[in-house]
Amino acid sequence: MDCEKNIKDYTYEEAMSELESILVKMENGEVPLDESMNNFELGMKLTARCEEILNSYERRITKIIGDKKEENFNE
Repeated sequence: MDCEKNIKDYTYEEAMSELESILVKMENGEVPLDESMNNFELGMKLTARCEEILNSYERRITKIIGDKKEENFNE
C-alpha cells in the first residue's frame, strides 16, 4: 500500500486490488505473524472503504430511481 495515500482516498477498484494483494500474501502462509496481523487490520479497513463506496452508490441509485418515479408521477 502506498503509505502516502489515505484509505479514504482509495477508489473501489484500488481498494479491491489491494485486498486481493493482501489475500494472496496471507494465503501463501509465508508472512510472519506480525505482518499477517497488520495485513488483516489493513484488509478490514479496505473492506470498510469498499462498503462505504458501495453504500454511497446505492444511495445515489435510490435517489435517481425516486426522482424518476416522482417525475413520472407529475407528468
